[in-house]
Amino acid sequence: MWNGTKGAIVDREYPNQEINPSSAAILTGHDREITCLWILAELGIVLSSSEQSLVLQHTLNGDQKKQYVLLPGGAGFIGSHCVIELITVGYTPIVVDNECNSSAECLKRVEQITGCQIIDYKIDSLDLENLRNIFKKYSIYATLNCATLKAVDESCMEEFNVKNFLFSSSATVYGTPKYLPLDEKHPCIGDAITNPYDTIIAQSEWNIILLRYFNPVGAHKTGLIGENPIGKPNNLMSYIAQVAVGRLPYVSIFGTDYDTPDGTSVRDYIHVVHVAIGHIAAMKQFEMNCGLKIYNLGTGKECSRRAGNLATVYADPTLAAQELGWTAQRNLDEMCERRKS
Repeated sequence: MWNGTKGAIVDREYPNQEINPSSAAILTGHDREITCLWILAELGIVLSSSEQSLVLQHTLNGDQKKQYVLLPGGAGFIGSHCVIELITVGYTPIVVDNECNSSAECLKRVEQITGCQIIDYKIDSLDLENLRNIFKKYSIYATLNCATLKAVDESCMEEFNVKNFLFSSSATVYGTPKYLPLDEKHPCIGDAITNPYDTIIAQSEWNIILLRYFNPVGAHKTGLIGENPIGKPNNLMSYIAQVAVGRLPYVSIFGTDYDTPDGTSVRDYIHVVHVAIGHIAAMKQFEMNCGLKIYNLGTGKECSRRAGNLATVYADPTLAAQELGWTAQRNLDEMCERRKS
């Protein structure tokens, strides 16, 4: 890689010529052929008539400042929206996804939205050999885990001294509410858990953030990405959307005698874009060596919905507002707009 010495030349016709032995190396990037570049390190200018000049100038000036974020599950519903928000604030996401419940088409659309080529590896999160190759190639700043079935093996993070980990989790860990709204101090272990989730034990030198969100719905404002489950949907909004476009015949509503205003169960819905923005807001805590942090992401408002196992579940997002400066903004009508089905 170019080491910053003024006057280093790289020429595609003489790629191995040591024009400036200790400072010139073959520059490759973005899978494009590079013509001839003069690098003026002191000014940070790349002089060339090629169309790649601006791309390379950005690369050369920014490589040392890039913060790579490993994103298992980055091709999924939550993950793909996180990819967009990571790019928006300047991170460089590296997507790891075996596409068992997602599609490569999603990332193509993310590239269309962002105008950026996404670093994407179609591998399993527990494929240690290929994961190690990724950690060797990139200086990973943090792991943002959106994988629903498996998390990155922590041995890779230990080996490469990556100590920032954000776990994208679910409010289901709280189980049957003992009080409402649910805050981060609510019990989440024992027989009351309705849907067991992974447990993460914080180590003293690690920064670990657990985000627990409530019923993410909606889609990106472009309508290019959203929730498009493989197989029969297992949540209400996707189910309604597929009925609306004719993929499914009807929506069944079960239960009319819950202890709620209309007799059906209620939930706290949140727009998926605000869930993604919440992930980015939480990552700023890494800069302060935050240790272990837990935040609820929700609106704190109740909405009636199809019956589930519990009558009423909604969040107390006060802590996220106080420490992250994050609040959910969009209402239920906006969540129903631009559905991807």
